[in-house]
Amino acid sequence: MKNQAYRMALLFDFYGEMLTPRQKEFYDLYYNEDLSLTEIAENYDMSRQGVRDAIVRAEAALEELEEKTGIVKRFQEQKHQLEEIESLAQAARSVSADPTVSDYLRRIQELANHLKQE
Repeated sequence: MKNQAYRMALLFDFYGEMLTPRQKEFYDLYYNEDLSLTEIAENYDMSRQGVRDAIVRAEAALEELEEKTGIVKRFQEQKHQLEEIESLAQAARSVSADPTVSDYLRRIQELANHLKQE
């Protein structure tokens, strides 16, 4: 369940602006604010099923956008690659006796870390 919630949060971060205002609101309340379907329905004076339908449509729209663009997948792959670059640069620094090479490797680590945080 945690992986699914994490995936849905990523999809929302990348594609949330493509949803309708109501879908965004319900999605945010359900996933980010951790409100139940019943709580959301009561707050909006509507049925639980109506809230669920809006969230399911939002999820489907986000999944479809990711299927078409693959942006989140590429983001995750790049994040892993940057982590590997950092790790390899650290390992190379630990065995390098040349101060110039160590400086270059340190800078590579810094750049990879900066890119990973953006």
